[in-house]
Amino acid sequence: MMKRFLLCCLFLALLSTRSFADEGMWLPQLLQALNEKDMKKLGMKINASDIYSISKGSLKDAIVSFGGFCTAEVISDKGLLLTNHHCGFDAIQNHSSVVNNYIRDGFWAYNYGQELQNPGLFATFIVRIEEVTKDVLQHVIPGMTESARQSQVDKNIAQIKKDYKKENWEDLFIRSFFDGNKYFLFVTETYKDVRLVGAPPSSIGNFGKDTDNWMWPRHTGDFSMFRIYADKDNRPANYAPDNVPYKPKRSLKISLDGMKEGDFTMVFGFPGNTREYLTAAAVKQIRDVNDPARIGIRAKALEVLNRFMRADEHIKIQYAAKYAGIENAYKKWQGEVLGLTRTDALQKKLDYESVFTQRVNANPAWKNSYGNLLSDLSKTYTDIQPYSYARDYFNEIVPKIELLGIAADLNSLVTAWTKDSTSYGKKKTDILNRLEETFKEYDVTVDKKLFETLMEMYVSKQDDNYVSAAVKQLLKDNNQSYTNAAAQLYSNSGFTSLDRIKQTLELPASEALTKIKEDVAVKLYSDMLKTFTSNVSRKLNEYQASINQLQRTYMQAQLEVFPEKRFYPDANSTLRVTYGNVKPYRPKDAVQYNYYTYLDGVMEKYVPGDYEFDVPKKLIDLYKAKDFGPYGENGRQPVCFIGSNHTTGGNSGSPSLDAYGNLVGLNFDRVWEGTMSDINYDPSICRNIMVDIRYVLFIIDKYAEAKNLISELNLVHPRAKAKTK
Repeated sequence: MMKRFLLCCLFLALLSTRSFADEGMWLPQLLQALNEKDMKKLGMKINASDIYSISKGSLKDAIVSFGGFCTAEVISDKGLLLTNHHCGFDAIQNHSSVVNNYIRDGFWAYNYGQELQNPGLFATFIVRIEEVTKDVLQHVIPGMTESARQSQVDKNIAQIKKDYKKENWEDLFIRSFFDGNKYFLFVTETYKDVRLVGAPPSSIGNFGKDTDNWMWPRHTGDFSMFRIYADKDNRPANYAPDNVPYKPKRSLKISLDGMKEGDFTMVFGFPGNTREYLTAAAVKQIRDVNDPARIGIRAKALEVLNRFMRADEHIKIQYAAKYAGIENAYKKWQGEVLGLTRTDALQKKLDYESVFTQRVNANPAWKNSYGNLLSDLSKTYTDIQPYSYARDYFNEIVPKIELLGIAADLNSLVTAWTKDSTSYGKKKTDILNRLEETFKEYDVTVDKKLFETLMEMYVSKQDDNYVSAAVKQLLKDNNQSYTNAAAQLYSNSGFTSLDRIKQTLELPASEALTKIKEDVAVKLYSDMLKTFTSNVSRKLNEYQASINQLQRTYMQAQLEVFPEKRFYPDANSTLRVTYGNVKPYRPKDAVQYNYYTYLDGVMEKYVPGDYEFDVPKKLIDLYKAKDFGPYGENGRQPVCFIGSNHTTGGNSGSPSLDAYGNLVGLNFDRVWEGTMSDINYDPSICRNIMVDIRYVLFIIDKYAEAKNLISELNLVHPRAKAKTK
């Protein structure tokens, strides 16, 4: 008993300090109240008001949401943006062809006139953040159903947006935090003229590709450059030839001093999604059921794509972004399972829940409100498991078979006509525009093989009740041969080419819709969707609504039951600050990794002509000559480093800042063993990976010889300046 009591006391002591350092994605407007003292203990030299302020220019004014999927930062007073190569990859790919292969060769603009426009790409600044919880939850009362509660919340949010005073060029949005227990309003400025300025060849920007993805040591120059353009008044504007480079409120200074072990680091950006406050039952289901299902499907898809891409350069260009997207999550989920297992995350959750239960049971009011929470959540996760597994199969397989995605787009025209025939014209235009992009990255032979491979999993790896009758019939008609079934489907569908789709949509609406409904691919997709909707999603949504309600109450309970703990909200693509230190790590017994890599390691990995590890001749020549300019250190060129900053997807492209707020690196990845930080951050193995800004500058200056870009930057030596004070 005494031993158990002491362990409990130790756990509570750890709990009280948990997320004081390293862990956490913090709202920048709350740093002064919650984090400033702790950040300064770790080494920060600036104040919280230098990071976030609405009365003066601050670091937040140099940070943008890049396209809504990554982060970028302003690094010059002419609107120059820096982000990751993989964040800019879609734009690079869209400008590439066999003749001008910017993926292979890189791209550099040596003047404004050479910069390339990117329709649809945008950069969003955060103007200010305000809490609006009280207004959003007005008239929300205990006992409401989830749908009634959400309806009231939506109504309140609409009213807040209507009443809120802002400039006519500004936008706003409201997001929930702590599972709907708090709400914050964000006022934004979105610039829609963002042009490609520079990108290294993929042999630098994506060096190591699939093998090195999510891994350390890393040697990837993962960066690309864009520029924001504005109208003559420096306001957001659509693309126009007479737009001018944006003049920012703040641009980042760039440090040439590099980082040492223990140095303070801060990452500022837009992390996408985390689930740090899940129960042990939820974590177990992710680790043992959902992640393995998704990993298995993506492994098969990657196997198909890899075979075609290695054999055909055109297909490699077509499918490059698609392959990277599939592979990225595939490897991440593998690391997540590994990390959750190695760090005994499930037991940590159970220990936490044990302390929670002890405290709840000791307080009559809490016991009455929260006494059954954990058991109710556990039961509901058991109930939802077969449906969440079927959901993962449907959501992973259908989008990866392009013909089914095309059928889904065309089928939505039928739905639009049924609901409102006047919307048909606009919907048709939108779909045609989307399909124009789809067919740029589509090969029917590749897609047919994906159908053969993934549909076999769809049928054989899940409960028969969740398999479409139309799929079963297609197989029966073809003697259970997936190859023959695919051949029949793709030869009989009219929607495997853009020209045939256009011919169909040029017909009068009634004829076009009839042809769509009668197409074999649309019929197959429609039956798959119907099966999923009827047999999976109805029960899934019912159980998920219960989980949402219980999780919101559990989050509220944690905030009450653990008053000594500083809670940070889960990531939800809003602006956050995470901070820590430059650190090595030990992922497993007898293995320890240092915190820096150098260009020497690129040359050690170099394999001439290899898809992943080839190196441009010019980079080899610069290395042999040790021509690193002011960016080298002791005769070596730094490439990447790691730190304990708590990051996730969406943080790609985020600036890594030093103790003075200077740019020292560019966040682009996490170590494989620590990808489970989305669910369970563990300081022993969770590390973020950053490309050293000196490697970025070396490539721009020495490799690309883009002196025009270097001349825009404000390069500093903060260590030398600090010594003179």
